[in-house]
Amino acid sequence: MNLAVIDIGGTTIKFATWKNNQLQNKHSIKTPSTLEDFYHILTTEVKNIQKNIPIEGVAISSPGAVNKKTGIIGGSSALPYIHNFNIVSELEKRFNLPISIENDANSAALGELAAGSGKGHDSLAFFVIGTGIGGAIIINQKIWHGAHLFGGEFGYMVINGKQLSSLASPVSMARRYNEQTSKSLDGKTIFELADKGDVIAEKERDTLLHSLAIAIFNIQHSFDPEKIILGGGISNNPKLIPLLNQEIEKLRSKMQIASVKPLLAPCKLRSDANLRGAVADFEQENN
Repeated sequence: MNLAVIDIGGTTIKFATWKNNQLQNKHSIKTPSTLEDFYHILTTEVKNIQKNIPIEGVAISSPGAVNKKTGIIGGSSALPYIHNFNIVSELEKRFNLPISIENDANSAALGELAAGSGKGHDSLAFFVIGTGIGGAIIINQKIWHGAHLFGGEFGYMVINGKQLSSLASPVSMARRYNEQTSKSLDGKTIFELADKGDVIAEKERDTLLHSLAIAIFNIQHSFDPEKIILGGGISNNPKLIPLLNQEIEKLRSKMQIASVKPLLAPCKLRSDANLRGAVADFEQENN
């Protein structure tokens, strides 16, 4: 199956060709500011792909709450012009091809399931750790969207009266540190300062790790996935998973009954996860 593949982002839109079971000709274009320009860029890119190979459809990863039944992208994102109308039908008319659209976090999870850290598994939880905390749940190799499209929205979890996103994202950690020190450091630097004994950095990193460990522990004992995959820039830090495992062991040691030890792994596909997952989503819809 040959496909045009698109990953819609707030800053850039990535394009690729799916041919011979691999992503080819990957490139990106700056995300436009209007719907008209958006349609023009996508239509032009799909036609360019068609000039080189015959394609059977267009697979798309997108921000927002994608409603598979209605073709509408709900919620909100950095691209307000893609929301709250039947974008699937509009794109199908322009491409004259079948399309599939899935939420970007869900796409990344499907990508990891197909060819990354989740390959060979039937159930996964996928955390996207960035500006906030997002994610996805996979059960029987399919995305669990939930009754209100909130499946995998881990950032809304409440821990000690605060949302997980405000406790466990590197951006929130950096904000807390900078408010106390009058500095302007990023999360990566604060992680490094914690290793060097910076007391405030240690405290804020501990808040991130402890909060994320609680969320992982609760997800493991709510959905019991085979593996929990961590994505986002912080997942590149080789110390993250060992530190999280230490925090999780502290929680498990407090339980009076035996508890499951979560199996953690970093995202393997990195920047290709959304594109690969869009392909997997298209294949699931059209098999």
